[in-house]
Amino acid sequence: MPAVDQFSTPKFALIIPTFNAAEQWPALLQGILNQSLKPDSILVIDSSSPDRTAELARTAGFHLVTIPQSEFNHGRTRQLALQYVPHAEILVYLTQDAVLAGAEAFTNLLAGFADPRVALAYGRQLPRLQAGPVEAHARLFNYPERSQLRTFADRQTLGFKTIFCSNSFAAYRRSVLEEVGGFPGHVILGEDTVTAARILQKGYSIAYVASACAYHSHNYTLIQEFRRYFDTGVLHSRESWLRQTFGSAGNEGMRFVRSELGHLARRAPWLLPVAPLRIAAKWIGYRLGRFERYLPRHLKRSISMHRAFWESV
Repeated sequence: MPAVDQFSTPKFALIIPTFNAAEQWPALLQGILNQSLKPDSILVIDSSSPDRTAELARTAGFHLVTIPQSEFNHGRTRQLALQYVPHAEILVYLTQDAVLAGAEAFTNLLAGFADPRVALAYGRQLPRLQAGPVEAHARLFNYPERSQLRTFADRQTLGFKTIFCSNSFAAYRRSVLEEVGGFPGHVILGEDTVTAARILQKGYSIAYVASACAYHSHNYTLIQEFRRYFDTGVLHSRESWLRQTFGSAGNEGMRFVRSELGHLARRAPWLLPVAPLRIAAKWIGYRLGRFERYLPRHLKRSISMHRAFWESV
């Protein structure tokens, strides 16, 4: 990636959606304060947390916007942020459980925008220090050590992986985000994936910046994996144009399975007997999600990770 001092650093805002973030706040805040490049503004959009999140955000001097918990949506809430940071040319999104690594995370991420074609840049997610082998592999597989620049043409070789990104630590060029209509307002998850696809369709590029790092990973149980993949299937069903345009995610899924089994064989062979159960949970969850239109809403709500979504459907 080009060095950040090769171009004039644009004004950027840091946007953090939160809910009950008090326990994670010290690490989140310290990661932000450690950065050599400071945001021009920091906005916290809190979904009416009953804990001390709002108090902590005010104490830190951040701009706080509170919304009803029932109104949170991954896309709509992030889109809401634009009206509160009108002067920001770059919008950096960070989740409450992502801890910036090193002092140059913002510097390196914004360096991706030295290329005027880049409309979206996302950073490398490292496994938490206490992450187990399965949790760590997911991050090592999806976030390699080498940076990458992707365009619409890459769908011919990368398929669905072309639009992979994560709003846990990502930045958007405001002008292009507005050009593509902003984040989708009603998706169960994957607002970043949908927006990435629209950006590529418009002829812009996506930069994966491996030198911009944050610690962020999840130790999902079998049930949580099932729920998460069910929601992914719902996204792919409702936004079917993603698969039609960029291809099926099946090949990437098989590559992930082979990689995980190899990783476990080398690092944690005692976990191999459980691996088929986890693979089955993901596959069944995803297939149910793909055919969610045939399921009653009360059942979809009960097996979904994002249950509030079904209240507004």
